Amino acid sequence: MQFTVPRDQLEKILAARHHDPFQVLGAHAVEVDAAPVVSVRAFLPFVEQAWVIVGAGFEARRASNARGDEIRADDEALEADQTRPYEMSRLEGSDFFEAQSPISNLQSPIPPYRLRTLDKDGGTREFDDPYRFLPVLGDLDLQLFGEGNHFRTYEKLGSHVIEHNGVKGTVFAVWAPNAERVSVIGDFNRWDGRCHPMRVLGSSGIWELFVPGLGEGTIYKYEVRTKAGAILQKTDPQGFFAEQRPKTASIVWDIGKHAWGDADWMARRAATDPLRSPMAIYEVHLGSWMRTPDGNGYLPYRDLAEKLAEYVAQEGYTHVELLPVTEHPLDMSWGYQVTGYFAATSRFGTPDEFQDFVDTLHRRGIGVILDWVPAHFPKNDYGLINFDGTALYEYADDRIGEHKEWGTKVFNYARNEVRQFLVNSALFWLDKYHIDGLRVDAVAAMLYRDYGRTEWLRNERGGRENLEAISLLQLMNEKVYAEHPGAVTIAEESTAFPAVSRPTYLGGLGFTFKWNMGWMHDTLDYIALDPIHRKYHHQKLTFGLMYAFSENFILPISHDEVVHLKKAMLDKMPGDLWQKLANLRLYYGFMWTHPGKKLLFMGQDFGQWREWSEDRSLDWHLAEQEPHRKLQRWLADLNRFYDGEPALCQQDYDWAGFEWIDANDWEHSVISFIRKAKDPKDHLIVICNFTPVVHEGYRVGVPELVTYREALNSDSAHYFGSNVGNGLGLPVQPLKWQQQPYSIEMTLPPLAIVILKPERAAVTR
Repeated sequence: MQFTVPRDQLEKILAARHHDPFQVLGAHAVEVDAAPVVSVRAFLPFVEQAWVIVGAGFEARRASNARGDEIRADDEALEADQTRPYEMSRLEGSDFFEAQSPISNLQSPIPPYRLRTLDKDGGTREFDDPYRFLPVLGDLDLQLFGEGNHFRTYEKLGSHVIEHNGVKGTVFAVWAPNAERVSVIGDFNRWDGRCHPMRVLGSSGIWELFVPGLGEGTIYKYEVRTKAGAILQKTDPQGFFAEQRPKTASIVWDIGKHAWGDADWMARRAATDPLRSPMAIYEVHLGSWMRTPDGNGYLPYRDLAEKLAEYVAQEGYTHVELLPVTEHPLDMSWGYQVTGYFAATSRFGTPDEFQDFVDTLHRRGIGVILDWVPAHFPKNDYGLINFDGTALYEYADDRIGEHKEWGTKVFNYARNEVRQFLVNSALFWLDKYHIDGLRVDAVAAMLYRDYGRTEWLRNERGGRENLEAISLLQLMNEKVYAEHPGAVTIAEESTAFPAVSRPTYLGGLGFTFKWNMGWMHDTLDYIALDPIHRKYHHQKLTFGLMYAFSENFILPISHDEVVHLKKAMLDKMPGDLWQKLANLRLYYGFMWTHPGKKLLFMGQDFGQWREWSEDRSLDWHLAEQEPHRKLQRWLADLNRFYDGEPALCQQDYDWAGFEWIDANDWEHSVISFIRKAKDPKDHLIVICNFTPVVHEGYRVGVPELVTYREALNSDSAHYFGSNVGNGLGLPVQPLKWQQQPYSIEMTLPPLAIVILKPERAAVTR
C-alpha cells in the first residue's frame, strides 16, 4: 500500500515530537493515484494487527432516530457496506498503521469509525479513535484565557468526563506553551507518551485531547517533551483528585455529582454581614484532630464530618478553619506545600466525600474556612516547577522567584495566565465545594520582594513591594466578593502593610479580615509572665487598642503558637496547675471580649499539655479529667455568650463599640472596659484581674444607674475556679468614677475575668 503521510510529518509522529498529531493521525480525505480515498492513520505501540471499522457510528445514529432525529434512507445500505473491517497496513519497522477506503459513495468524506486491534500480548480491543474528534474548547475560551480573563478555567482545563459527538470519554487540557509535545499517559496506555499525544490549540499554549472510553477513576499524568528534548512527567495543575502519597498521579473525577443540602445555609450566608456578626473559629488539622482507635490511621472525611460537626456545635464555635486540604506530598508540611491547587487531598477520601464533609457542617450551622497558599509552591519534580521545561509558573530569577528558607518557588504574579490560575483556584473552592472563606497564608511573603532574602530585585518604581502580587490579591478579593456573597477572605499578614482589610476602591488589598499578629505576640508574652512581674509590662495588654480599629482584625491563637518548642497554651501559663488553668481561662475571656473575631487552634480549648504534632491525635483522654473538662466547659459557655451578645460583635471595628473604663491600673494588673452594641443600652462591663490576689471593694465606673449582674465569671467552681464572685447583683451608686457617671463596688476574683450585664425590669404595656 502507498502510505500517504509526508515523510517529515511521519518522522515527528514516530519520534513523538509532533505538536499537532491530528495533522497526521485520524481520518483524512486524500488522493491516491488521482482517486479520492479516506486515509485512516494510527500510531499503535504494543499492537500486532489493526483494523478500521468504518461507519461504526451507525448504531449511534439509530439511537438518535429513536429520539425523533432524522436518519437518511440509505443508512441501512451504508451499514452493510461500511461496518466490515478494513485491515490496516503497518509501515515497516514501525508502529504506524494506515488503511484506505474509497469515498465516492459516501455523503461525508470523514465517516465515523472505530479501531480494532490485536495486541502483541494476544489481547483484542475495539475503541473509538481519539484522533477523529474536533476540539472541545471553543474560540471564546481560548480568547479569554489568553487575556487572563477566564475565571472558570477549572471547567475547561484539567480532566472532565463528557459526552463528545455522542461518545462518552474524558477530555484533557493543560497549559504548557513552551513544550514541544504533550501527551496524556496512564495505565490505559502503559504510561507511554507515544500513544496519546495532544494537540496545541493555536497560540494559546493549551494542549487538548478527548480520549473516548476513559471515565472517572482513570489515573493519569501529562508527559511533557521540552524543546531541549527532556521528558517530564507532571501531575495535572488543575486536576480534581490525586493518588495518595507517595504516589503522585492525578485521577479523573466528576465533582458535579454531589446533591447539596445546604441551600438554607448559603442563603443565610449571603444575607449576613460578617463584620457585624459573631465569628469564633476552631482551627483544625484534619489528620491529627482525631484518628482511628489504634491511633495510626486517618479518619475518612465522612467520619470526620459527623464527629467534628458534633463537637464544634457542642462547643459553640461558628466556623471551622481547616489547615490546607489542597493536595500536598509531605505530611510534615501540614498542607502548606501544595501540589494540587484544585484537588482535595486523598488522605481522607474522595472529592465527593469532602463535599459531603462541608455539606454536613453547613447543615449543622457551621461555616467552613479553608487555608489557601498562593505565596509559594514546592520543588517536587512532578509539580508546577519548570512545568514545560521553562519557568512557567514561577519567576525565572531566583532573586525574586525562590524562598530559600522554605525551599520553595514563588509564583510569577506578573504573568496573566498564572494570576488567572490562582484566582481560579480561589473561586473553585467557593464554587464547587461551597467553602465559606479563604485564609490566605503568608501574605507578607507575597507583598515584599525582599521577604526572607539577602539578594532581591527592586520593583519598577525602585521599591521593595511586589506590585504584581498586590494586584493579584486585589483581583482575587474583588472576584470572591462579586461571585460569592457572604464569603470572606482572611490575610495572615505579619507586618504593618497598610489597608489590608480595606476595599480595593480605597486602595486597600480588599481582604475581609486580617490576623492580628501584634496583639497575639504581645498578650502571649504578657500572660506567660509570673503575675508579680506583670505590672511592669502592663502596656502589652493595652497597646493593642492603639491600632485595634485600623484593620478588621481576627485575634488568632493558631497552630503556629503551639509547635516548635513554643509549648501548648496551658503549658505557657505560669504557676501550679490551678493557676495555669485560671490564667488560661482569664486569657480566653480577655480574648473573647476584646474587639475582633476569634480563632483558637484545636486542643487548646480543653488544655492540651503536649505541643501539637501532625503525626498523632489530640490527647482526648484529658477532656475526661475534671480540670480539663471544666476548661472546655468555660470555652463552650464563652462561645455561647459571645454568640448571643451583639455588644461583642456588632461594632467590632469601630471605637463606638469599645470604651476604656480603666486601662491604667497597672499597680493591680487590672483592666476594665465597656463593649457596646449599636443600641447604647445594650452593653457589657468587662473586668480582668491578672493577679492571684482577691480585691475586695474594688470600685468600677459604669455608664447607667441600673443593677449589674455577673453574666460570666471565670473563677466559678463550675469552671474549676475558687468560686469568688458577686452574688446575684451589684447595685449602682451615684458616685462618678473613672470618667463614668456612676460606679459599683465589687469583689475581683483571682486570675479571673468577670463580665457584668445591666439588668433591667421588663417593660409592660
